[in-house]
Amino acid sequence: MPFPSAILAAMTDTDISALLGADGPFARELPNFAPRAAQQAMARAVEHAIAERETLIAEAGTGTGKTYAYLVPALLSGERVIVSTGTKALQDQLYFRDLPKVRSVLGARLKTALLKGRANYLCLYRLDQTVREGATFDRVQASQLAAIRAWSARTRQGDRMELAEVPEESPMWPRVTSTPENCIGVECPFFDDCHVVKARREAQEADLVVVNHHLLFADLALKQEGFGEILPGAQAFILDEAHQVPELAGQFFSQSISARQLTELAQDALGECNGITGAIGLVLEPVESLREAVRKLRLAMDALPERGPFHQLEQSSAVSESLHDVRELLAALTDVLASQVERSRGFANAHERAALYSERLDRIVEQADEQDVRWYELFPRGFALHATPLDLAAPMRALRERAQAAWIHTSATLSVAGQFGHFARQLGLNDPVTLSLESPFDYARQALCYLPPGLPDPAARDYTERVVDAVLPVLHASNGRAFLLFTSHRALRRAAELLEGRVPWPLFVQGTAPRHRLLEDFRASGHGVLLGAASFWEGVDVAGEALSVVVIDKLPFAAPDDPVLQARLEALEQSGINPFMGWQVPNAVIALKQGVGRLIRDVRDRGVLVLCDPRLSSKGYGRLFMASLPPMPRTKELGEVQAFFAESATT
Repeated sequence: MPFPSAILAAMTDTDISALLGADGPFARELPNFAPRAAQQAMARAVEHAIAERETLIAEAGTGTGKTYAYLVPALLSGERVIVSTGTKALQDQLYFRDLPKVRSVLGARLKTALLKGRANYLCLYRLDQTVREGATFDRVQASQLAAIRAWSARTRQGDRMELAEVPEESPMWPRVTSTPENCIGVECPFFDDCHVVKARREAQEADLVVVNHHLLFADLALKQEGFGEILPGAQAFILDEAHQVPELAGQFFSQSISARQLTELAQDALGECNGITGAIGLVLEPVESLREAVRKLRLAMDALPERGPFHQLEQSSAVSESLHDVRELLAALTDVLASQVERSRGFANAHERAALYSERLDRIVEQADEQDVRWYELFPRGFALHATPLDLAAPMRALRERAQAAWIHTSATLSVAGQFGHFARQLGLNDPVTLSLESPFDYARQALCYLPPGLPDPAARDYTERVVDAVLPVLHASNGRAFLLFTSHRALRRAAELLEGRVPWPLFVQGTAPRHRLLEDFRASGHGVLLGAASFWEGVDVAGEALSVVVIDKLPFAAPDDPVLQARLEALEQSGINPFMGWQVPNAVIALKQGVGRLIRDVRDRGVLVLCDPRLSSKGYGRLFMASLPPMPRTKELGEVQAFFAESATT
């Protein structure tokens, strides 16, 4: 039964924490709901921040219940609120699981909406075009296209997450979804049934909209996703998993152009020739020439490292010549498409994209702005060129000033040894309100931190071999049930080779299956050992006995080959800041805290954290890492680890 709104209003006038307390409606109506003082404190802080349009940084340890702590005041505020999460999976979890429960308990009769980037929605026009093209697909792709067509007839939302049988990485999805550049807008024959338009309309009318950081920053950074009129007008932005924001913001304030964008433009321009007399004769040659030039440029870049500063491209005459050819041929295609803009909306759109890409490419190649870092990255079959702002604080400040709203940043990992200065500096947050809420978990009883003795410097050639030797007795004590987290894919692959045949438990190795399937199989196995890199360090929730050990091979310092990082560190040094202690260490601390957070996910969990990097003990900065971790006992004695698991077995 919904909580009566008159009583609710009276309670919120006095203290919002009473709603989340022992005598409140959540404790009465939700099974397994446990009142938590930290959750109530955060709810009060969020309520105040929304009312006063404050900037709040709230670090809420694992198990605090931060989702309810911001949803309750958001729904009761009477304001228009945007909630942004780190991933689409978390976005779905928040919208379909958490939000309905909170609304039901509060009896909140508000309009809510879920909004994703347009690439998540089926485009009926592009599906129709793909079917009409009659291209020859292999058996798997033809089957996937048939599944998409059948689904298109029954879906209401058009959200591709509904169609699990077509994998997220399928090459069919880019063919049947739109981008901001190739959408033809109101002139589309399917406009009235457009899933993007419907989702946007629902979001415009909603009191609370759930988005993800990618969409939020695409919109706020004015890289129009076609949603520009939705996010403005919000009185509060709540950013969950806010530790991801600095890196994502950098992506969206960048200027970028990729091989994929150019080849998709060529493909769409060619597809638009269907049924338009004489168009193919004009368009085919410049399209084929551009495709060939992009292919040659990628080939010329083969000898280069996977990523690097732009001047590395300019030092290669073959790359410089190929890049010049791509610019010339893109300009030529732009001119040809200009002659066809009156003949169809599709041609007009292709011309707009070609002109935009041409201008962007010229800007990246020609303008060596001191405020930007120009760099490239290579993919197996493509490349991307970027110009990324060196300092994000200024554009982020401008963005917040434009919005004139409350900004609430929350995550379990925002501080370094209890201080929020590093996170605040990156985003240009001046004098934010800060709140640090410890996890309610009893780490002193539930966890043990093991620092294996005798390991060499992480740069040693046999380091991974030595790590595996140190970890094997722990795995035998825990009977598997472990995550082994690595800072590089090379170390991960080597560890997998070393463990194969030496352990009696099933191994689940990142890269051998999709991430969600590895996790499902790991949970089901009961005694598995999962080896993962970057994406397994965060957003992974395995509560219970299936996960009782988390091993971290090295401190997660950012890759030294990152050209943006290199330029940022040089700029910090020039301004008198020690780049290692002022940037690299704080970022690595936050990343380490994310990995450590995989271990204890529930009040009943017990587990051992194995931190292999000897620098935690041998270097002065190691103390900063240790001071940032949950308060658990530490040991260098394997016997204590074995005793910990023996005690778990008896209890």
